Amino acid sequence: MKAEDIIIAPVITEKSNMDIQNGKYTFEVNKKATKIEIAKAVEKLFEVKVIKVNTISVKGKEKRMGAHSGMTPDWKKAIVTIDTNPEDKTYLSKGGKEVKVSKKYKETIDEFMGA
Repeated sequence: MKAEDIIIAPVITEKSNMDIQNGKYTFEVNKKATKIEIAKAVEKLFEVKVIKVNTISVKGKEKRMGAHSGMTPDWKKAIVTIDTNPEDKTYLSKGGKEVKVSKKYKETIDEFMGA
């Protein structure tokens, strides 16, 4: 599954807007996507470092339109926590020298609100 097929749309509510300050972003995702696939898709699309992914399966509600009644579709929601302070990683090479690996990660998802 491609990253564009996994992330469907951002979920913009009052609570999700308040969670953005803590580095938590809410997305509507494909119902068959796993947490690992969601994390990789967000990292690929938005160039951020994902720390944690929480998923929720949302059941559809019964809606009426006059005499007719039906159900809204079921969907899956993912709350993705990103690293708001990405740092360089250091490790020791064979000679005992410290080597720094720095990947360019963003601190926020700017495209989330359409900015």
